[in-house]
Amino acid sequence: MTPESEGFTAGPHAAPMPDLTGKVVLVAGAAGAAGPPTLAALVAAGAQVVAIDNDAARLDPVVAAVGEAFEPAAATADVAGRVTGVVVDLLDEEATRAAITAVADEHGRIDGLFHLVGGWRGGKGIVESDLADWDVMQNLLVRTLQHTSRACHDALVASGGRLAIVSTPQAQQPGAKNASYAAAKAAAETWALAVADSFGDSGAAVVILQVKALLTDAMKADRPDRRFPGYTHVDDVAAHLVRLWESPADSSNGTRQCLIP
Repeated sequence: MTPESEGFTAGPHAAPMPDLTGKVVLVAGAAGAAGPPTLAALVAAGAQVVAIDNDAARLDPVVAAVGEAFEPAAATADVAGRVTGVVVDLLDEEATRAAITAVADEHGRIDGLFHLVGGWRGGKGIVESDLADWDVMQNLLVRTLQHTSRACHDALVASGGRLAIVSTPQAQQPGAKNASYAAAKAAAETWALAVADSFGDSGAAVVILQVKALLTDAMKADRPDRRFPGYTHVDDVAAHLVRLWESPADSSNGTRQCLIP
């Protein structure tokens, strides 16, 4: 996947963006499928964006492409969004906390955490599956969320911020051949809902976005004959994420929002 394949310019999925000027938003898993369009949408809305991933070789080109796409507009705007990259292993809680604390110290606030760290492992059934898949899924989908949400918790409460994860209906309707994946997604949802309870009436909110699968322009180009039924385009995920502040926290905190077309 390359940044260019995800498309940073307005397209058929684009819509007028809300004004996020002054907000500082962290995107974890920024080099994944949904990361580049989310970074672009946030910058277009005026946010200061911190892109987080564990691999500089994947993250740096994404950050550079988004920055270059918006450089002309940013140069002429009084206040414009920016994107910077932070490379950190989110499985290392101490390193994660240090990196996020540095962001809060630099900007004075954190308004959003979009946890887009993903992964998938299929299986062969309850008995036949390799439980090593669970270890992988637990680390990718649950542990990274725990570390980032703990590090951002107090800052999000202070700003009345938004925390979002991308999940799947399989968390509530698991299949035997996807048991490890579905169980990890369910655990991530449960953790997110617990954070929502911790936020209470602070004005901060946790939202769970549910998709069947993500679709990129590169996937469509590779398989022009395929229809991808039920897939959600990453541009639509990005557009939904930047609009999370439009809904009051008391009506959105702890909600599951279905983005399956």
